Amino acid sequence: MLKLGNLLKITGLNGFVRFNSYPAVATAAQTEWRPSRAVWLENMDTVEPAHSGIVELDNAVFGASPRIDIVHQNIEWQRKYRFVSFAHTKTRNEVRGGGRKPWPQKGLGRARHGSIRSPLWRGGGIAHGPRSPTTHFYMLPFFNRVLGLVSTLSIKLAQDDLHVVKNLEIPTDDPQYLQDLVAARQWGPSVLFVDATDVLSRNISISAENIDHINLMPTYGLNVYSMLKHNTVVLTEDAVRSIESKLLEHLNRNDARAQMCKFKYDK
Repeated sequence: MLKLGNLLKITGLNGFVRFNSYPAVATAAQTEWRPSRAVWLENMDTVEPAHSGIVELDNAVFGASPRIDIVHQNIEWQRKYRFVSFAHTKTRNEVRGGGRKPWPQKGLGRARHGSIRSPLWRGGGIAHGPRSPTTHFYMLPFFNRVLGLVSTLSIKLAQDDLHVVKNLEIPTDDPQYLQDLVAARQWGPSVLFVDATDVLSRNISISAENIDHINLMPTYGLNVYSMLKHNTVVLTEDAVRSIESKLLEHLNRNDARAQMCKFKYDK
């Protein structure tokens, strides 16, 4: 049975019919319709929480069924793609000494050896050992990265660890104000503030500069590892719209196969 979710290419070859099926990406249009998620729109100008309205979040981005396996793939990728191993061992040609043959080839009844720095000898070179520098870079498939963001945002919202604020404007640049605000709202030991732009307000930039457990990030830098590293993710209203726009564009794009091709360094 042919499934509509697959791209089927039928080609005739020597009287046979061959089916080349390509996995389709689950789009928002193909999923069952569900109502949007609604969250409170909170404020930042007072320590005590105050709700100024309700924000509707797209269900395809913030209400998807989480794929824990894809979240794990994203975490492993972010941990490894920048890692360079400097473990290094010397081969038999790099170990000092061993230039003279230890004993004649024949006549003594011993096993033949040409150098005391052979990997067979104690103090000799290492065969097939690590050589530095060794990079662990690889590129996670495009839609695995997209689904990783969708799954993580959905997990954070389901666990009540995702909040939406109007903006990041606070009345003072005192770091104690920001710490009191986080404590009063029980946002946990670490908070990630995300805005649609990388030019943030002066007060919150100065306040969070010397607080290790409170970090600021623009939407184009949002990633799975940073969201899971922090206990709470706080998005501005503009950041929500920017994230929804980008992720829905990728979830519903019609050139999915081109995006799933092998990564090239010149992209």
